[in-house]
Amino acid sequence: MKLLFDTHLLLWTVENSPRLPKAAIKLIDDTDNELFFSAASLWEYAIKYQLTRDDMGVNPRLLRRSLLDNGYTEIDVTGEHAVAIDTLPPIHKDPFDRLLVAQATVEAITLLTVDKILSRYPGPIRKV
Repeated sequence: MKLLFDTHLLLWTVENSPRLPKAAIKLIDDTDNELFFSAASLWEYAIKYQLTRDDMGVNPRLLRRSLLDNGYTEIDVTGEHAVAIDTLPPIHKDPFDRLLVAQATVEAITLLTVDKILSRYPGPIRKV
């Protein structure tokens, strides 16, 4: 299965955080799954890192490098992803999360999230 991780899951994965759900660990450890992250998540993370939020302790460049080194594939943001947002119902206001939903839909990849609101979107989304 192809899995796109939301920003929280990416960070928790790299940090080996105890907040990482067991269901996510099981999916990560399953070698049949292909793991993806979005450039949009790095963009969101870099903004928050620059604002020196306490929960953003990993340098964005190191976060990206760690994901790539651990077999994750990066998905660029395309115009097709951007315009696909106009088909989404107004469930969630976070533009980064809405872009992740659009990317998952366009790319036919399951979006993994811990966000209850985000998981209400129709399409390939799985809450862990």
